[in-house]
Amino acid sequence: MVAEGFEEGAYGHDEATGLRAIVAVHSTVLGPALGGTRFYPYADEESALVDVCRLAKGMTYKHAAAGLHQGGGKAVIIGDPKVLRSDALITAYARFVDGLAGRYVTAEDVGTTQADMDLVRSVTPHVAGVSESLGGSGDPSPATALGVLWAMRAVAEHLWGSSSLEGKHVCISGVGKVGSALADHLHEAGARLTVSDVRPEAVAAVVERTGAATVDPAGAHRVACDLFSPCALGAVLNESTIPELGCAAVCGSANNQLATPEDGDRARAAGVLYAPDYVVNAGGVINIAEERHGYDRARAEASIARIYETTRAVLALAEREGCTPAEAADRYAEARLDEARRAAQPS
Repeated sequence: MVAEGFEEGAYGHDEATGLRAIVAVHSTVLGPALGGTRFYPYADEESALVDVCRLAKGMTYKHAAAGLHQGGGKAVIIGDPKVLRSDALITAYARFVDGLAGRYVTAEDVGTTQADMDLVRSVTPHVAGVSESLGGSGDPSPATALGVLWAMRAVAEHLWGSSSLEGKHVCISGVGKVGSALADHLHEAGARLTVSDVRPEAVAAVVERTGAATVDPAGAHRVACDLFSPCALGAVLNESTIPELGCAAVCGSANNQLATPEDGDRARAAGVLYAPDYVVNAGGVINIAEERHGYDRARAEASIARIYETTRAVLALAEREGCTPAEAADRYAEARLDEARRAAQPS
């Protein structure tokens, strides 16, 4: 049973393939619920349910803040993808999604791949983020990185009166697909870079292209810089790390950067501006949402550029109402949801 406030929860099971899946639809107020499928070895079904509900609600707020006509939903497949994954299982999962009749649209997430989504597309149209050869948007990482760049420009405007990033020192923690693309954008914009990653080869590739300085991943948050950009693990802003921050602002692509809601207050008290992660990292879902209209990259990038105005609006709201940016982002998203609910009521 899904948590209170959710529209729908569905359980899928296929004995032949070992499929055990849960779809949680939090809200379709703004449109069909869009969210990725996480394939993960949860300890038990209850843990999977808690996670899928948390993630689905987060997608509602992300889409609302981004101005998308998409609702919030998420799916999980329970099990280790390295052991359980098969074409037959993904096909069975696709049939399960198809049975929801478009109320939920799936996409790639942790443990699933674009190849999986291409296979899902062979069964149901209710999937996004498929290969460009199938009319999709391809890898969402470059779009996410572009959105982070626009958010950084908004932070710069808010703090320093100019959206230019030239000469700004940015420390990127995690230079995977998103972080490395962001480093390239920032290098082109004239920023000074410090990068870190647990994989030395990923760091070396970025250093070769951009001339970035390096730092051990454990100390990335301590670097004295203008912007700290977490682009890997979540919960990087917590009771231990916040007092050690060496930046003026945090703006990165990682999900769930605040370990607890109270950490938003801690960052504010420490004089560090936190740009809310689900506002900053929305470029990927904006890119995927464009597939509904027949994907066009130029149109998608124009939509991603609106993250600049959204970030500015959220930061201004926080300043105006005397709350944290995290609280302001929630209020901003909730206002759009409330407006949509009122518009849907019969006159």
